[in-house]
Amino acid sequence: MWQGLDALKEDDRLRGIMPRIGTDFSPSDYLALASAPRMKTAILTALEAGTPIGAGGSRLLRDNYEEHECFEAEAARFFGAQTALFFGGGYFASFPVLTRLPQRHNLLVLESLVHANTHEGARPSRAAFRICAHKDPQAIESGIRDWRAAGGAGQVWIVVESLYSMDGDFAPLKDLLAIEDRHDVFLVVDEADATGVCGEQGRGLTAPYEGREILLVVHTCGEALGAAGALVTASGMLRDFIINRCRLLVFATAPSPLMAVAARETLLILQEEPERQQRLAKLVAFTHWEIVARGERSPSNSLILPYIVGENASALRRAPALQARGFDIRGIIPPTVPSGTVCLRISSTLNVGEEEVRAMLDALAEETRGGSR
Repeated sequence: MWQGLDALKEDDRLRGIMPRIGTDFSPSDYLALASAPRMKTAILTALEAGTPIGAGGSRLLRDNYEEHECFEAEAARFFGAQTALFFGGGYFASFPVLTRLPQRHNLLVLESLVHANTHEGARPSRAAFRICAHKDPQAIESGIRDWRAAGGAGQVWIVVESLYSMDGDFAPLKDLLAIEDRHDVFLVVDEADATGVCGEQGRGLTAPYEGREILLVVHTCGEALGAAGALVTASGMLRDFIINRCRLLVFATAPSPLMAVAARETLLILQEEPERQQRLAKLVAFTHWEIVARGERSPSNSLILPYIVGENASALRRAPALQARGFDIRGIIPPTVPSGTVCLRISSTLNVGEEEVRAMLDALAEETRGGSR
């Protein structure tokens, strides 16, 4: 064990937990809802009304609270899905779904840059699984055809993110849905970084397609929604299967009822305060304009900016240098990103303003000048 830690240190990949430092450009609290007054009021009101802090046990025993069910009903309506199911977090939603839903003799096709929880869920799955190149629908379709030609006759599952959390680019959902129709496959979409910020009222990039029998979507509540937990929106049949067969739901303690209250409040905020989404879009556009005005090519076209610095040591050197200048920016190293694509991940949020963005970009330019971009 100790040798493993020494090896990580030697490879400049030894991680540690750090406190927040200076102006925060690293979070996924994109709409600044985590500390919004309405969220605090909703929590305090619920506490005064007797809502418990912890659930106390599994929802399948006795710890299924009205707060859970009200949130799920509101979420299904908001996202336009048949049903919604609340989990303790994105990992706790994706991992059991991918471990249990694909059956023996099925095929699970993963896009190469999907979240780690997706890869972790695929490995113990009873289905065969393949990893296809990033944003390459043709490779996915070819993989399905090859599997069928080799005798594969079971169900096919395709898993992608709608907005990639490290690269800041978007999945070709229309192409994937066309593949879904042509080959009668299930499409699983992780909306972690799109929920709350993309689509009408923050319903995500899958909003036009929610409600389809062969679509399952994961919406995290701990990023733009500012709370904690995650939702799986799916057909009634898939929901019933998850409740009966996914061990992390059957045996795990249910999410806090207070988080169900908080996350439900964020859905109301998205509908009643559209200016948050509008302000964020304006800030993202401003950030990209400032990058281009400096003679640089913007590293993405979204609110997530991955500045590639190349090697582990470079990220470990430059991130602290920016933190010392008052900007909390973190280096992202393997295995979170592939080798050779170590980056400084910068996110646009309503926790900062245009002047802070301009100052951060000035500091970034000075610290990365002469280095790999």
